[in-house]
Amino acid sequence: MATELVRALLESHGAHARKLRRVLTLLSDDWHTLADLVRLPAVPRRTVQDVLKALDADVETNGDRFRIVPSRVPAYAEFRVPAHAESRVPTHTGPTADADLADPLDALVSRNTTHLRSISADIASVPPPLAALDHVQATAETALKRALWLDSQYDLDGRVLLCLGDHDLTSLAVCAVNPSVSVVVVDVDDRLLAYVEQRSGGRVRTLHADFRFGLPPTVLESADLVFSDPPYTPEGMALFAGRAVECLADLGQGRLLLAYGFSDRTPALGLKVQQELQRLGLVFEAILPAFHRFDGAQAIGSAADLYVCRPTTRRSVTPGRTTIYTHGPQSVEATGPGSKALEALVDLAPRPESSPPPKPRAPGWADPIGRGAASLAVDLSGDPGPWLLRTLLACSPGRMAALVSNNHPNVSSAAGQAELTSLVDTRFALRFLRSTPDGKHCVVVADQVLAGTLDAGGLAVREVLMRAHGKLGNVWREALTIVLRITKREARERIGEHDDLEHRLIDLPRHRIAALLPLIRESAG
Repeated sequence: MATELVRALLESHGAHARKLRRVLTLLSDDWHTLADLVRLPAVPRRTVQDVLKALDADVETNGDRFRIVPSRVPAYAEFRVPAHAESRVPTHTGPTADADLADPLDALVSRNTTHLRSISADIASVPPPLAALDHVQATAETALKRALWLDSQYDLDGRVLLCLGDHDLTSLAVCAVNPSVSVVVVDVDDRLLAYVEQRSGGRVRTLHADFRFGLPPTVLESADLVFSDPPYTPEGMALFAGRAVECLADLGQGRLLLAYGFSDRTPALGLKVQQELQRLGLVFEAILPAFHRFDGAQAIGSAADLYVCRPTTRRSVTPGRTTIYTHGPQSVEATGPGSKALEALVDLAPRPESSPPPKPRAPGWADPIGRGAASLAVDLSGDPGPWLLRTLLACSPGRMAALVSNNHPNVSSAAGQAELTSLVDTRFALRFLRSTPDGKHCVVVADQVLAGTLDAGGLAVREVLMRAHGKLGNVWREALTIVLRITKREARERIGEHDDLEHRLIDLPRHRIAALLPLIRESAG
């Protein structure tokens, strides 16, 4: 009988059968989707499927929902969560469905209805998640819980909280809970940076970085606390944690808060991640189980723990490879574009007739690339979107060819091509060779624009683009002195005040670069 199969399944899990009992309790009480059965008790999807399989004919379906046949519910009474723990099992999917009512913090989340509505609205409009960046959306309750926990544990007034990656919008939740904290978001997704800046009314400062290639200098040793929900691979966790330590101003007082989860079916993966964190010299001050809940990530029960880490040393991070994600072209299993595609890239790279063909180089823009070379060939086949622009900004030679995916956002449509062209048209003339050298790829060819074809405004923009790694205030001033033959003082007066003068152009979100270039052009008028 099914009851005996269920009993055997519970016994096979020993002391860890409580979560399975919670699944059975949910199924006994009402209809629930598979996602509910995963997320509410924080059970891996495969474990829920094991329960459903054991129930056999005693479970019925209605669309995508499941429940135990009502007439059979009494037969499973003995398998429910014990009565003294019933209050810990959510029995509905409303605003407080994730609240473990025995936890004061969860109860506080459920009572903060104003903040919860605001955060829910923020999440409803956030740019769609990118699987290639391992985006899985945390619930609004989780974002608020993070903010309340941070505010209850630390004296945030006047402190700097840095979010390394923030598709979950933890930054906005923290600002809602405590307006006195200074919040900075650094992310690879330009769409998200624009959204967070707009949604916060400029309260949250944003900068662009792909942590595999370094950090903006202005965030190094700048933060009191760093929060991150990295890719859940050993490589991804180690990279993000290492970068976080680089951002802490005081190793003795600073703390790193990490989200991380692994399936109870794969403890060896959890061990690898914890070993990577310990290798970085991190002490686990606390691990709060199932603190974070997600709409997705069913393989790990739609839940992750909160790691509170204290650094003991500051170690430089030199990632050995760019494949750190679980999905997409930069997943740990990714194989790359293949030799034929790279050969075609080299053949298409523009170069003087007397120069040898360039060797394909890997992505990265920590410093200007290609100094002394006649031209560049860059493999950007794993580009999640922002690499192409950053590579153009970092390119020292006046000629380059880049291999990208055919569905790259700056390649796949005329609007995307025009948007990229508008940012670099004083520096490069771009050609987009779609479906070249095969149906999966595109080669973007960049030829230098001759200075003699530009007016003073275009020349000033060109000068700034060519030195994208310099501090913007300095580079902009020098561009005006060169183009207009004026003094530095006169150049400073033309520039005036601007929030981004202390940053490098290459570290700015794309929307702020787009807003800056017309200002630079006007300053030379």
